[in-house]
Amino acid sequence: MFRYLALIALAFAATVSAKPAPDAGNLLLKPTTDQAQAALLATRFLTRFHYKAEPLDASMSEKIFDRYFDALDADRLFFLQADIDRFTPQRDKLGDAIYDEDLSVPFAIFNLYEQRVTERTTYARELLKQGFDFSKDESYAYQRDKAPWPKTLDEVNDIWRKRVKNDWLRLVLAGKKDADIRTTLDKRYANYLDRMRQLNSEDVFQTFMNAYAMAIDPHTNYLGPRASENFDIAMKLSLEGIGAVLQLDDDYTTIREIVPGGPAATSGKFKVGDRIVGVGQGTSGSITDVIGWRLDDVVDLIRGAKDTTVRLEVLPTDAGPDGKHQLIALVRKKVNIEEQAAKSSVIEVKRGDVDRHIGVITLPTFYEDFDARRRGDADYKSATHDVAKLLAALKKQNVDGVLIDLRNNGGGSLSEAIDLTGLFVGKGPVVQVRNANGRIEQGNNTHINMVWDGPLAVLVNRNSASASEIFAGAIQDYGRGLIIGEPTYGKGTVQNLVDLDQMGQSEKTAYGELKMTIQQFFRVDGASTQLRGVTPDIAFPITADFAQNGEQTYTNALPWAAVPVADYTPTSDLKTIVPMLETLHTERTAKEKDWQAYEADIADWRKLRKETAISLNEQVRRRERDEQEKKRLERHPEIAAATGPTAKESASGTTPPVKKDGDAAQSKHVDVIPSKSSSGESSVTLVKANPAQTTTAAAAKDDAHQDDGLQADERSLKTDLAQEQARKNEKDVVLTETARILADEVDLIHGDTKLAAHVLPHPILDKDSID
Repeated sequence: MFRYLALIALAFAATVSAKPAPDAGNLLLKPTTDQAQAALLATRFLTRFHYKAEPLDASMSEKIFDRYFDALDADRLFFLQADIDRFTPQRDKLGDAIYDEDLSVPFAIFNLYEQRVTERTTYARELLKQGFDFSKDESYAYQRDKAPWPKTLDEVNDIWRKRVKNDWLRLVLAGKKDADIRTTLDKRYANYLDRMRQLNSEDVFQTFMNAYAMAIDPHTNYLGPRASENFDIAMKLSLEGIGAVLQLDDDYTTIREIVPGGPAATSGKFKVGDRIVGVGQGTSGSITDVIGWRLDDVVDLIRGAKDTTVRLEVLPTDAGPDGKHQLIALVRKKVNIEEQAAKSSVIEVKRGDVDRHIGVITLPTFYEDFDARRRGDADYKSATHDVAKLLAALKKQNVDGVLIDLRNNGGGSLSEAIDLTGLFVGKGPVVQVRNANGRIEQGNNTHINMVWDGPLAVLVNRNSASASEIFAGAIQDYGRGLIIGEPTYGKGTVQNLVDLDQMGQSEKTAYGELKMTIQQFFRVDGASTQLRGVTPDIAFPITADFAQNGEQTYTNALPWAAVPVADYTPTSDLKTIVPMLETLHTERTAKEKDWQAYEADIADWRKLRKETAISLNEQVRRRERDEQEKKRLERHPEIAAATGPTAKESASGTTPPVKKDGDAAQSKHVDVIPSKSSSGESSVTLVKANPAQTTTAAAAKDDAHQDDGLQADERSLKTDLAQEQARKNEKDVVLTETARILADEVDLIHGDTKLAAHVLPHPILDKDSID
């Protein structure tokens, strides 16, 4: 569960009216005394207690220096080589500066970065006055993370000329007129500058400290006070607030979704699209105008202790800018975030005269309310508790098999991975962990009895990571169920949260937390998931760009390793049935049109992802678009022809995508509820300014159909919600085929007692879920 706090202005998701370029000289940020002390305290833990503890010496300083510049300007769009050279004398001295509680250098670097962003985007706005010649044969290299720093102003200006030209061409291909294009892009670039002005010293410090933390290993992070609070909310799936999903729309904090059962919903006074323009505390506190504020700053005002009052000044969705405001008082309550909780459904697989019913449990994350568990609350919120209840309900529906969908589940609580495994294998070892001293311990399930003893499958993809890999690996090692899908992420390390305020005996919330790697985990068969992940029993096409997604993309990832096999007894043996199921899957999908279209979409998308440049010639782009559109309609005749740009154009546009395992942080918030990333990594890093977007074939198809040359934050809330609903309504051919494979297993063991004896677990006597 990770919250990505984007410090680059390009990542913020608000759109504002075009404004004069700000004077960067008035925006200099400085470190605080608390931040200097937090950096020193974090260093003491990282250099002593990390799984791969390294001294903060000259060598580590150089790594921090390089990572910090990469975090700020990953695609070499802002800094010049001379800017890097200017600070190079300090490259091996950042460690000394931390020990001296002197953070002036990283803040000076950021202030220069802010100046360069202002200069580049001001230049971009000037280019809009002249227009472009799209008959020229030139291309724009949008994948620049490995490019050298531009050496001259002319060189970086040419990069921006092509970037802006590409932005303009995308809108041309979407049917926009020149006047509208100028307005849209001028507003876009002005918004970059406006968001830059809202960055604060906590943002800068968090980015710098993550450059340090992630220089040690990819999954060690520093969480500032605000990020720490959001991490806690994401793990326990609850908060104290009003129960509304918020996002920025122009300068307004807008209600995107009303959470059922929350104060906002029960009041009956809010609608989707309502704009919050002011916030007041208590029944009589003054109203603070929040128009133009950062989303997370507004969220801080709205959140608060349970049973306290907050007053919201609201501009209704159907009112114009000068419409009548409403003042609504709400009493804050505990709000459960059910969107990220486990959910169940049933897929009916027809087999002639026989219907097989497959129960599906979708688990977005391994969540757990740590504090409630420590307090001894019997019914604390957890993935295991929720899944146990869902299994009981599915059993009452007489399902023939259960499918656990862990696609895009990036992990969560280690104890939840252990307990959840127990619901399917019973008591015994689930995982092994090794600490920095080499001591190996077993993570045993000692109190969860087997609840489901029928046919089982686990669906995974490349973004199934960490706790997902512990669960899937244990199910595979015990022979308990089929692992179906793609090779998983390959994260095999364990992190622990260190409360720096507690360790530093601070009476106020000032220092934040460290999420620090303390162990490496291993499957019960002795193998690590590190780098290699979990290999599925039945493999599906890899949807993501394998070379750019997964643990192996990190240069400082821990190596693969192995430990002795744990003392465990497999519950079942699937070796006999897997080849049969593979044959049935291959034969069926060879004739299945939807599956064939799915594989073709993936092949095209992976080919596009390997490209790093795009033509800026309009005729070439139109031809590429038309070719892609023709193929799309041939594969998906049910979809009406679209006139938007191609997936390639969308991939090269300026919409800030997530970086490998990230999630752009400022696009939406729940009052509220923090966003979730796809890899399960807690990180504070920058969103890359220019690379490709989502890497699924479904997204490629959707982008080709929907892309209008706009960034996500430039579309209306109505359009955004409609597109979100359309994505939810799309066929999930992967889930459908996985259910069919599990139904195949049910068919094969039905009436074949010998095969069933191998495939199903040993008889169980006690089916109580939790002792």
